[in-house]
Amino acid sequence: MPRPNIILIITDQQRYETIAALGFPHVNTPHLDKLVNEGVAFSQCHVTAPSCGPSRASLFTGYYPHNSGVLRNNDPWPRTWVQDLNDNGYYCVNIGKMHADPYNELHGFHERFVVENKQRRESELMWKGSQHIFEDEWDKALDLRGFDRPEKPFYRDWPDTKERQGAYEWKLPEDLHPDTFVGDLALRWFNKSPYGTDNSKLMQWIDKEKRPEVGNEPLFLEIGFPGPHPPFDPVESYTREYMEKDLPILPATKEEMDAQPETLDSFRKRLTQRFADSVDFDPHASDEARKLQRAYYLANVTMIDESVGKILNRLEECGVLEHSVVIFTSDHGDCLGDHGLVEKWTMYDSSVRVPLVVWSPGRYKGGRHVEALTQWFDLGPTILELAGLEPPTKMEAKSLIQFLEDDPKAEEREYVFSEHAPDLMLQDLDHSLMVRSKQFKLVEYIGKDDGQLFDLEKDPDELRDVWDSPGYAEEKAKLRKVLHEWFVTSTTKATGWWKDPAAKPKT
Repeated sequence: MPRPNIILIITDQQRYETIAALGFPHVNTPHLDKLVNEGVAFSQCHVTAPSCGPSRASLFTGYYPHNSGVLRNNDPWPRTWVQDLNDNGYYCVNIGKMHADPYNELHGFHERFVVENKQRRESELMWKGSQHIFEDEWDKALDLRGFDRPEKPFYRDWPDTKERQGAYEWKLPEDLHPDTFVGDLALRWFNKSPYGTDNSKLMQWIDKEKRPEVGNEPLFLEIGFPGPHPPFDPVESYTREYMEKDLPILPATKEEMDAQPETLDSFRKRLTQRFADSVDFDPHASDEARKLQRAYYLANVTMIDESVGKILNRLEECGVLEHSVVIFTSDHGDCLGDHGLVEKWTMYDSSVRVPLVVWSPGRYKGGRHVEALTQWFDLGPTILELAGLEPPTKMEAKSLIQFLEDDPKAEEREYVFSEHAPDLMLQDLDHSLMVRSKQFKLVEYIGKDDGQLFDLEKDPDELRDVWDSPGYAEEKAKLRKVLHEWFVTSTTKATGWWKDPAAKPKT
């Protein structure tokens, strides 16, 4: 079978329970449902870091954050495996969010059309070592139409900001909404590329010497949607159906918050003080405020679903889809008020568990749900194998090809891990580490000598921390040993991978 086109679609901050076909019928996602119903859905996919930069750098290298060197947003990225696809005949294009630092570098792609965070004035606008303001594709489009990027001052001026919990109606023209814009930008690139048009019409702008096979070589296309990352800003017409529904929302009780470790209490205070991503957060928000926030978040998801549908329809019209593997996923989740917290940075499932769907009916039997524990960065070696490359032996991620092929001998992970360093928001610790088995999750806050332990069979919502419970002392000791041995062994085995010639894939 020839090497497929690989279409990787990544949203930003999308929780697992946001696709109807995954068992959540209150969500309107017909196009994502099609991918799930005809593809392979991984039900227990967990990110290696619950924030954008570290999670994505881990995915695009195949190494845990402490080995990729990207421990927080805006840390510079090392070499990615996209360069290996590039070196081995794939034409590589990024449209939308990658959150790769520096923004103005290719990171292995032939072409990048960068659209970054919805709001980024504080830390992400300046090029390294320069006073030049970096303008992405969305900035340019807004400017040409006479608009500024909606930043925090725009939302601070709303009279009821405190009651909105980050949920606002999109006030600019609909086609300039960031998720619609990225979807349309992807369609524009595809329609003007040799993959979507008769090659003969495009020879005038194709440099044959540099791109002699363009349109004939396989395509790696990464499309990064900025949403449903806050501010939760859908076009108002998409919100109505959700405001009329009875949405499932996990209560956040004072009892639960009082029992949480000091690190989370400090983080909660930081969330209430900072107006991060235009969320004026109240951990004790009213039911009405939480309903508004959840409804607008899900409306953002439905807008993305509509754009995904348009992209897939266009690929099908051009005959590209039947030769493609489509992957849909997200870089981390969002607590949305659950556990008295919002956004990411924590190790709750609402933050670290994400949807992952692989669709390719001509290659893999569809309509299947894989319950095996999976790490998000496992997509790296999976994509390399799809491209006919053998992943490096040092790579810490593990290919999912055996699960896609429904191999009964597929080797399942016993544990998955996640980590996060202190940053602008998560400050009151030296490092956070998580280990999760099918039944238990343990979180350790380094520098605090405390943590959390959940029995996920008895407490799937992670409401009852048993860290100090004598009945769980043996399991706690076991998981702490697993966590510490993983971190040390991982560091020892993978350190210096970027210098090792054997770290490159084999053809």
